[in-house]
Amino acid sequence: MPKMKLKSHSGAKKRFFRTASGKLAYRKCGRSHIMVHKGAKRMRTLRKTGYVTETLMEQMNHLLPY
Repeated sequence: MPKMKLKSHSGAKKRFFRTASGKLAYRKCGRSHIMVHKGAKRMRTLRKTGYVTETLMEQMNHLLPY
């Protein structure tokens, strides 16, 4: 009998994506509205992609097995 497939976590698969090197990346929050009082430096850093740290990768691999 074949093994059952694991399900991906629905919330995690909407927020994280795998890069070509296998890392997990996400888009930073705080860019949707009320941007008038946010400075240019802050907006530049929010534009960049965030990456999951190595300490959380084991937990994230359980949420996103495939």
